[in-house]
Amino acid sequence: MMNGIISFIKDWVLVIAMVCGAAAYLVYINIPAFAPAGPVLYHAVSVLQPTLLFLLLFFSFCNISPKDMRPRKWHLWLLIFQTGSFTGLALMEILLPGDHWKVLLESAMLMFICPTATAAAVVTGKLGGDMPGITTYLILINLAVAITVPVVVPFVHPSEDMTFLMSFSLIMAKVFPLLICPCILAWIVRFTMPKFHRKIIRYRELPFYIWAVNLMLAILMTTRSIVHSTVPAGYQAGIAAVSLACCIIQFWLGRAVGRRYGASVTAGQALGQKNTVFAIWMGYTFMTPVTSVAGGFYSIWHNAFNSWQLYRHRKSGA
Repeated sequence: MMNGIISFIKDWVLVIAMVCGAAAYLVYINIPAFAPAGPVLYHAVSVLQPTLLFLLLFFSFCNISPKDMRPRKWHLWLLIFQTGSFTGLALMEILLPGDHWKVLLESAMLMFICPTATAAAVVTGKLGGDMPGITTYLILINLAVAITVPVVVPFVHPSEDMTFLMSFSLIMAKVFPLLICPCILAWIVRFTMPKFHRKIIRYRELPFYIWAVNLMLAILMTTRSIVHSTVPAGYQAGIAAVSLACCIIQFWLGRAVGRRYGASVTAGQALGQKNTVFAIWMGYTFMTPVTSVAGGFYSIWHNAFNSWQLYRHRKSGA
């Protein structure tokens, strides 16, 4: 009985995390006695999320040798697709008359340019993919986003206050602490404290469970965003559909491109698994604010697909 429960939890830990996150917020808003604790809880989650992401990346980088982090051929095709689709949709928005499609186009723009999730290396490793390859792409796509978004967005949302350097600085300020710093720290540990490094890499499952906790918090915040959204239900349904379509397209295309280079799983995760917290921030900062809802919906879609992939992979290897 107990072994069955443990096996079920391992198979569906991501779904359990998502359900717990959504349920926690729904319970909170329906019990008035919890209301005074709201600001404190929000602050705690705001601090805990980046801390867990930092630890997640630190442990992931500890398991990756720097000499393995080199560009792959499939990196170029994925970079071209992400930056090209973002630019192409921006051009459509400029040329199409009326504003009826504006929110949906911008939602798709966000989902296509959004960088790879920081947890993608963990899932890729669990699926038997190339962790150094996807980690290298994680760095490359963040740099590409930092350049592409400031160049393209002024044509869609002209603003005298938001220069290229300001936009670039804003994005790098979001990227650097949670991407470059864990990498540098992990390499310092690898080359200066080898005994400590060997102890760290023994716990290979730890990043996965750190991610599960962070996913619960992410879904909690996603639920909060959707519940309090002032976007009409029709728009929300449209944005949800667009984000689902983008999710399907990117997982499929990533796998199709990767298959040509023997990296189907890795390229699929690199293109399909997104840093949705970053997408939500970009929506508020650079686009029409309601487009930030797309990141919340995408978080549900790609994590549901990852749960199914992990379950199928575990069963096939059982």
